[in-house]
Amino acid sequence: MAYYVYLLASGKHGTLYLGVTQDLIRRVYEHKNKLTGGFTAKYGVDRLVWFESYDDPTSAITREKALKKWRRDWKIRLIEEDNPDWGDLYPSLSAATPGSSRPSNHSRKAPPAVET
Repeated sequence: MAYYVYLLASGKHGTLYLGVTQDLIRRVYEHKNKLTGGFTAKYGVDRLVWFESYDDPTSAITREKALKKWRRDWKIRLIEEDNPDWGDLYPSLSAATPGSSRPSNHSRKAPPAVET
């Protein structure tokens, strides 16, 4: 089973939201359709711009906590390494895996842990 750390944006260089989930497609769908309310619904943050996959929940949660401490410009650089136009990755994930809630080969494997 995979676990995902993801970044959503309201638009290019817009408001950012960082999260962790077991089911990336379902979770982004919830954000896009404002099913959970809260921050992302209030600020229109529903564009999946970056994600990493992990094999265990502890690694994913550790990475999410580390990224939450990052400065905004570092997060922007992270997004733009693989997605310079800040395109929404959700359509390609959901189309690539019909009937499944697990992204296929589009997922980015996490880098090794870095001590901070």
